Amino acid sequence: MKKQNKVCQSCGMPLSKDPQGCGTNADGSANHDYCSYCYKDGKFLFDGSVLEFQEFCRKMMVESGHSKVMAWLFTRGMKRLARWKKS
Repeated sequence: MKKQNKVCQSCGMPLSKDPQGCGTNADGSANHDYCSYCYKDGKFLFDGSVLEFQEFCRKMMVESGHSKVMAWLFTRGMKRLARWKKS
């Protein structure tokens, strides 16, 4: 049995913080590799480079009340996540 990820392998958000629990595959089944903000119906919702995605996530975090420093800290390790290692 495959070990379930504790964090989204695209953005790094803890899956426990995802209101949907995880993303979904094209057939509607659960995908425990990604959160519902990043992956829905078998597709990534953001199409761009890891640097563009980091900037997008930082902006969204600041808009939702996180400080710029915290947003930077939370996004700095994205390049090491499974989605971005492939690119």
